[in-house]
Amino acid sequence: MYSRHHLVVSAAVAAGLVAALPLASTPSGVVVAWGTLTAAGVLIDVDHFLVARLVRGDWANARRCLDDPRLVVGDQSAIFEAGDVWPLQRLLSHVLIAPAAVLAAWTVSDAAALALAVVLYAHLLCDLLWDVWRLETYHADVLAVARGG
Repeated sequence: MYSRHHLVVSAAVAAGLVAALPLASTPSGVVVAWGTLTAAGVLIDVDHFLVARLVRGDWANARRCLDDPRLVVGDQSAIFEAGDVWPLQRLLSHVLIAPAAVLAAWTVSDAAALALAVVLYAHLLCDLLWDVWRLETYHADVLAVARGG
């Protein structure tokens, strides 16, 4: 799923959580809590660059974004090529990062940890739904990589 989609889902989930949980007692605290949860639901995708680095052996994807930052917002389909980051690698890295992030949030408060866990769960669920919906594209990418491009 693209970051713009995760932004919308994370913002909606975070809004519900901030309203339901005692995350902040002041209006500015509500804004900070909402913003932090929304950002966490998007920024977990930075791990894609680490996965691509392991797969490709270089930082070409990260360099592409640094050379043209508009790609990050405007055309995320141009950041990674077929085979740079496979769905299972992406999901695995999320599953490894999410518990560490939730444990770190737990040092702040139980409510913060619960809220972060729910936002990251929503992120993973959306990624899984996205991958199932795009299964034909995945198969086409596998064939393209197997054929050498």
